[in-house]
Amino acid sequence: MQSTVNYLWHTDDLLGQGATASVYKARNKKSGELVAVKVFNTASYLRPHEVQVREFEVLRKLNHQNIIKLFAVEEMGGSRQKVLVMEYCSSGSLLSVLESPENAFGLPEDEFLVVLRCVVAGMNHLRENGIVHRDIKPGNIMRLVGEEGQSIYKLTDFGAARELDDDEKFVSVYGTEEYLHPDMYERAVLRKPQQKAFGVAVDLWSIGVTLYHAATGSLPFVPFGGPRRNKEIMYRITTEKPAGAIAGTQRLENGPLEWSYTLPVTCQLSMGLQSQLVPILGNILEVEQAKCWGFDQFFAETSDILQRVVVHVFSLPQAVMHHVYIHAHNTIAIFLEAVYKQTNVAPQHQEYLFEGHLCVLEPSLSAQHIAHTTASSPLTLFSMVSETPKGLAFRDPALDIPKFVPKVDLQADYNTAKGVLGAGFQALRLAQALLAGQELMLRGLHWFVEILQATCRRTLEVTRMALLFLSSSLGTERFSNVPGVPEIQELKRAAELRSKLRTLAEVLSRCSHNITETKTTLSKLSSELMKNRDQVHEDRSIQQIQCCLDKMYLIYKQFKKSRMRPGEPQGEQNTHALPSLPPSFPWVSWLSLTLHPVALLEAHYAGGAPWCPGASGLGQGRCLQAACTPVRDMKPFHLCLLPHRGSAEAWML
Repeated sequence: MQSTVNYLWHTDDLLGQGATASVYKARNKKSGELVAVKVFNTASYLRPHEVQVREFEVLRKLNHQNIIKLFAVEEMGGSRQKVLVMEYCSSGSLLSVLESPENAFGLPEDEFLVVLRCVVAGMNHLRENGIVHRDIKPGNIMRLVGEEGQSIYKLTDFGAARELDDDEKFVSVYGTEEYLHPDMYERAVLRKPQQKAFGVAVDLWSIGVTLYHAATGSLPFVPFGGPRRNKEIMYRITTEKPAGAIAGTQRLENGPLEWSYTLPVTCQLSMGLQSQLVPILGNILEVEQAKCWGFDQFFAETSDILQRVVVHVFSLPQAVMHHVYIHAHNTIAIFLEAVYKQTNVAPQHQEYLFEGHLCVLEPSLSAQHIAHTTASSPLTLFSMVSETPKGLAFRDPALDIPKFVPKVDLQADYNTAKGVLGAGFQALRLAQALLAGQELMLRGLHWFVEILQATCRRTLEVTRMALLFLSSSLGTERFSNVPGVPEIQELKRAAELRSKLRTLAEVLSRCSHNITETKTTLSKLSSELMKNRDQVHEDRSIQQIQCCLDKMYLIYKQFKKSRMRPGEPQGEQNTHALPSLPPSFPWVSWLSLTLHPVALLEAHYAGGAPWCPGASGLGQGRCLQAACTPVRDMKPFHLCLLPHRGSAEAWML
């Protein structure tokens, strides 16, 4: 246990550790309030005194909801080490959020926007107070859950921060390798002598890398072997990056550099948000300071995104949901043009339904007149013009399942379990998107058919009224004499008129018959659509995948627990801390098969362990499961693929 005058903590409650300090979870001795304490080590006192006190002074100057609060500066009893007492964020950091397997391919759109809003607001407060952070990264952005369950992100770790105006420069180097501006990277990591001075733009580069990481789950610049193993190529990627490129990778050793100007297809952000975000990333991930945006433009462009409203548009031709970001003061014409960019349906050909009714959008009106939409209640777009639509773009999650390492390596197996689980969550999201699209498509088609049926009823009513009028007209034999026209000419003209009326009556009669047949066909089609909608509602694939993921998550947690256990040997005798499973168990094969949409994989002990569902006694040594189709036999394990039974089971757990 360690303490100051007012706070107490245990050294086991370590929250984080750096080169000059460690952060612990602590409590107020009187109130019991949880706080975070930053305890500086002896190495920190080797720095100049003005550097030692800089963090205290910076934090005392700042006061914002998106910046960690400083409560007090105290000292430990005997050693008189300085201790910063700060706000405690119980939900970890943005890095820990991104390290979670469900976010392996980036944050959901709503959560990403929260991160963007909080980071922009916190950075704006820093610039208003003339502060440069110099170590922006996901690990220095803490997460707090508000009273209503919403995420609040806060900038922390101001050990490298200092006062710096927009036109000032500094020469000292701070930061974390993957998030460093290339000029700082060259000097700090490659140890190359250079006399460059750095400005506030170094924070913009770090923000760009952080936002890309949050959006995709991965770093933007990755050389073969990783950023820490191939530092020279890492520097090449960041400095040779073409204008507008937001990512660069090297897939093969000594291979070419590949550039990307868009976010990957696995990203969870909608195309509407991506189209707003990518230009910002392209302009702050710019190594040449003359070409890089300043903070004023960065704040203006990000605020522009955050001030927009989202209109949910479901495209029937594509069966895809689109998010259209517009300002409330924009005209509907701008909205229609934005829809065209995402769907390829020209504005003049766009027709909309909302909650089963035709929705007429007048281009000259304000976008405020558009109905409030949600993901479950969007505008439904259809077009009478046959066009080649853009369909749902996705990457097969099976391609992202990592290769199984055929050796005893706890870290490698942890990474494999995490990677497979991440691919599993991606498969779940894809299945949810496809199922939601199917439901919205069937609902939209049902509405469209109902509108056609109503149109048929109205047309049929008008046709029948016209036939009734014609029938009465054709049955009239009396004609009035027209002055000055001979009676024979009048009769001839009447005969021609009656002939035309009979022809028209025949045409209307056929039309009425066709409309009746169409109405009957539409009625049958409506019934079929209702049946299909019922089948979608009865679909259990999402629940099955979720059940499999729950079991897979238990495996991942066991690996994580074993990996984090201090002082534990990682040899053959203590593999994975799963004593009931042999080291050779084919995790990847099992985890991959659990994602199969038709059948569910079950693994069970064929030797008759008490928890084996197929065992009728100990030592039987054979599978007694009915309908078992062997996939792979092992001693003493047996994998089998069972037909869908409505629930997922993984008996090895």
